[in-house]
Amino acid sequence: MPARILVLSASVGSGHTRAAQAVTLAISQLDPTALVRNVDVLQFTNAVFRRIYSTGYLKLVDLAPHLIGYLYDQMDRPRAPDNMQDRLRLLIEKLNLRRFIELLEEPWDVVVSTHFMPPEIVASLRRAGKITTPQITVITDFDCHRIWVHNPTDHYCAGSDEGAAVLASLGVPRETIHVTGVPIHPLFYQPRDRAECRKQWGMDDNRPCILQLSGGFGVGPVANIFQGLLNVRQPAHLVVVCGKNPKTPKQLAQIPVPERHKVQLLGFTDKIDELMTCADVIVSKPGGLTTSEVLARGAVMAVVNPIPGQESRNCDYLLENGAAIKVNNIATMADKIAHLLDDPQRLAVLKATAAKLAHPRAALEIAKLALRYAGKAESRGVV
Repeated sequence: MPARILVLSASVGSGHTRAAQAVTLAISQLDPTALVRNVDVLQFTNAVFRRIYSTGYLKLVDLAPHLIGYLYDQMDRPRAPDNMQDRLRLLIEKLNLRRFIELLEEPWDVVVSTHFMPPEIVASLRRAGKITTPQITVITDFDCHRIWVHNPTDHYCAGSDEGAAVLASLGVPRETIHVTGVPIHPLFYQPRDRAECRKQWGMDDNRPCILQLSGGFGVGPVANIFQGLLNVRQPAHLVVVCGKNPKTPKQLAQIPVPERHKVQLLGFTDKIDELMTCADVIVSKPGGLTTSEVLARGAVMAVVNPIPGQESRNCDYLLENGAAIKVNNIATMADKIAHLLDDPQRLAVLKATAAKLAHPRAALEIAKLALRYAGKAESRGVV
């Protein structure tokens, strides 16, 4: 019988779903016979709950990011097991995700989750004796928040040694923690020829490439960041990935570009791997997936506008390890990047450090673990 593996995420931003896609692809690569289903749990609920959980979060990020940080820190405080707040949250989730619970009650060999909501529901069903399916929880940031930890969970995949230490401090047995890194698309562990990529994208070898990422939805101060990058004094090739917002490229196209720069404005693209290979500096928020992709390509990140909470902790991780610079004010961004480009030795050190922190094969490591829990690893030759 083929392995039956359920990979779960929630479309709150794009990172969790991209992580789930990466794990799904990796499982299929290792065992083409496996029956793998990749599910966004918010597709199994009503429109109101989906809008509050997903769209509501994005609006808070845009309008009140510091409130997000406050709530994040409050929810990360130690609490007694089975406390009232956690019980109420679980009750609301289960009432609105009844169709998802029906899916969980089907015969699966293992469940892999890249968002913290599904593991809570899986664990509650196991405690109630309604299912016995083993589950693996994949942390998609470098730190770890208390909300990821739910008992019983058979295995946790941490984004870093630091995240593993936090899991252990929360009572998770060390033998159930595996530092895999954050899962990214299998393309990122395949070597790329930088010169060839730059040639394909029409880039001059004498110009540094600065890549601006605007997130999957192209929201936030994209135009202000772009205008700041246009002030970099060295002639540069600027590439802006505007995401799925069709208004953003049109808005940026109205901004005058100094003659010394070359500019490419892109909407949503599946060529991020190639663009990161070309880039010298990547200007982005430090989401767990994006950061892991940048590290896998050994590029330098200039961190802008981290969301208080998980992104600010990701930023701390990068800065503490010497793999990024941080832009606290867009007015200083051009000078910071120009100074970095003027110092090839510093740039090289940052790139080398980024490469050392990378876990480009994280999705494959998680896929191997899932197949082992499914009991199919040995028969399929997965080691």
